[in-house]
Amino acid sequence: MKRMRVMIVCGFGLGSSMVLKMTLDDVLKEEKIDVETFCSDSYVSSGENYDIVMCSQEWEYLFKQNPQPRVVINNFLNKAEIREKGVGAIKKLIEANK
Repeated sequence: MKRMRVMIVCGFGLGSSMVLKMTLDDVLKEEKIDVETFCSDSYVSSGENYDIVMCSQEWEYLFKQNPQPRVVINNFLNKAEIREKGVGAIKKLIEANK
């Protein structure tokens, strides 16, 4: 099975997406889940290859037509929210692809 790719999106792919990536990486490490996480900006993201996307409510509309799951995170520093929504969705996708 190929390594899952988790794309994290914000307006410029530098600020808030990097904060979410670092928090998500911490939670994934705690959960012992090995996936690739990467940041993208709102313009380039449409051409990226990914299995699941995480972003704020502001950017969710960009992915409504895509078949890949999308996860809206409200607080990019809240490990509990990221664990519940993000890691929950990642685990579900991993199970579906076994």
